[in-house]
Amino acid sequence: MSLLSRIQALLPELPPSEQRVAELVLQRPVEVVSAPVSQLALWSRVSQPTVIRFCRRLKCSGLPAFKLKLAGDLGAGIPFVHAKLVPGDDLAHLIGKVFDSALTGLAEGRDALRPEALEAAVAALDRASRIECYGLGNSGVTAQDAQMKLFRLGTPTVACTDSQMQRVAAVLLPGDAVVLVISNSGRTTSLLEVVALARRSGATVIALTRSNTPLAQAADILLPADVQENPEVYAPMVARLVHLAIVDVLTVALALRKGPAALTRMEAAKASLQATRDPR
Repeated sequence: MSLLSRIQALLPELPPSEQRVAELVLQRPVEVVSAPVSQLALWSRVSQPTVIRFCRRLKCSGLPAFKLKLAGDLGAGIPFVHAKLVPGDDLAHLIGKVFDSALTGLAEGRDALRPEALEAAVAALDRASRIECYGLGNSGVTAQDAQMKLFRLGTPTVACTDSQMQRVAAVLLPGDAVVLVISNSGRTTSLLEVVALARRSGATVIALTRSNTPLAQAADILLPADVQENPEVYAPMVARLVHLAIVDVLTVALALRKGPAALTRMEAAKASLQATRDPR
């Protein structure tokens, strides 16, 4: 997660004086990088020690270290929109805010996904005799997307988006099956119960969800999707885009691991769809 996103997430928990420093950083990050502590204190209407306390709350040793991290975010081109989506926004502003939010979320998702976690997930899927993809609501749509991609690689794969069917399917799993469970919150009680049933059947559970959640802790393998969601009602659900991207990464990595046989199957699937398209 970028420094700016961490500040946004921490904002409601800060003391009022430190909130003013946080608001300044979120609204004017480029100016903050080059301003001395006296100027930051003046702009925020706080004392200089308050600015330093704010930096240390972000696990920086002081203002210079904080500025270095902030400059790194800005230098990497990480977009960040602090302004809220409001009904009066014109379409040009709305386009910018929605796309910048998506780009920020995807960058955060990329940085949170560790190669060793991906390798463990790919190895489990490669060994599986059967793959089942579970999700509810928006995550159910992502589970269906995962099924559409993974089944082309040769392993029987189904998606289940009904909580009752998930329970039945979980208790009938063979011990060498893999369940991919997708959830934004990582706290849906019915999914947690299904995970327990699947593990009791001997299946391996891969969770695509937020770190430090009950689902993340219950799974055998975690693919973290740690993105800062905008709480505003008009904001899109960025986590969904990150989930879809991670499913793509997982599918490509698995295809490469399986080798030429998987490539042949993917080419055959693509050719079958080409025949349904108007050539004009």
